[in-house]
Parts: sequence; structure tokens; C-alpha cells
Amino acid sequence: MENINIDFEKVNGLVPAIIQDEFSKEVLMMGYMNQEAIDESIKSGKVTFFSRTKGRLWTKGETSGNFLKIKNIEVDCDQDTLLITVNPIGPVCHTGNDTCFAHSNKGKTYFIDQLRKVIKERKENPSDKSYTTSLFNAGINKVAQKVGEEAVEIVIEAKDDDKELFMGEAADLLYHYLVLLEAKNYELDEVMEVLIKRHKK
Repeated sequence: MENINIDFEKVNGLVPAIIQDEFSKEVLMMGYMNQEAIDESIKSGKVTFFSRTKGRLWTKGETSGNFLKIKNIEVDCDQDTLLITVNPIGPVCHTGNDTCFAHSNKGKTYFIDQLRKVIKERKENPSDKSYTTSLFNAGINKVAQKVGEEAVEIVIEAKDDDKELFMGEAADLLYHYLVLLEAKNYELDEVMEVLIKRHKK
């Protein structure tokens, strides 16, 4: 985030800033920033815009408490638009909606991509303190065995009505399945391609 180079002369001192949820990838809102707003956003860790109507800096959530905690800031290829990924605290729109486009922002499935990156990192840069690393070190048979064990456990929990236990086993199964894909050097996208092809039939 430190190397943000904007061509402010080209855009009369203001650049559009697209705000995107870190996990859902939903576009939450859009505002404008000048250099001062960018500097304040980086300093505070909260999205701060330049309000064209108020003629001053405006931190999103300064009244409602629904701040946008910054995770990353990127500049587009023309250096005149920002993409800011955030962790929103509460609804984003002043109407009470999750986004300013009246979309729901409940999905968290993009977190899988972050988890996949962590799993790959543990394989490429082993750590003695990492459970994931220990699975890779144990070999493909052990990883496959763990997937089988977790599959059996989720089947057992499915027969009861304890949601917390079922969700715990579901999370364990999904995690170990992703480790198995990485151990096999297969991408989750390849699995998605199979599902997409089946869907088209």
C-alpha cells in the first residue's frame, strides 16, 4: 500500500475508489479520494474519502460506526482508479443495506482462495509448528486417509441435530480436501471446470 502512485493531474485531483469486500468480493460502494484522503486512509487503516458535497475529508463510519477496515489498496493500469479491499464493520449503505447497490453481502466463499494460498505456502515453505506441513510430510496416503476419516465423521454428525458439531466436521472435511488437492498438485479450479461442464449438459 505504500507505493501508491496516482496521476492526480489527469483526474483534476480526485480519483474514484472502488470498495470491495475482502472475503465475498462484493463491490460495496464507490467514492472519491484526493492525496490527503489516501494518506489518512493508510494512516488510520480506515477508508477515508474526500466528500465533494461537504468539501472535506470524510471517514466512512464516522457517524454510524460502520467503518471500512482496509486490507489492501491497488491502483489500476492507468493510475487513475483505486481498488480497496476491506473488512466492513456493519452495513455499508446509509439506507442500512449491505452495499450501496442493495446487494446482499453475506457470502464468504472467496475465503477458500485465501486458505488455499496458506496451504500452498505451508507446502512450499514448511514450518515445524504447522499442522498443514505435518500432513504434507506424512505423505499422500496419510492426507487421503484424513479426508476419509473426516468424511465418515461428517456422515455421523449429519444423523444428529447438533449444528455446531456438524459445522466443525464440515470445516475439517473441506480443509483436508483442499490439502489433498494441493498434495496432488491439482487446482480447485480444475474441479470447478468439471462441475461447469456437467452443468452445461
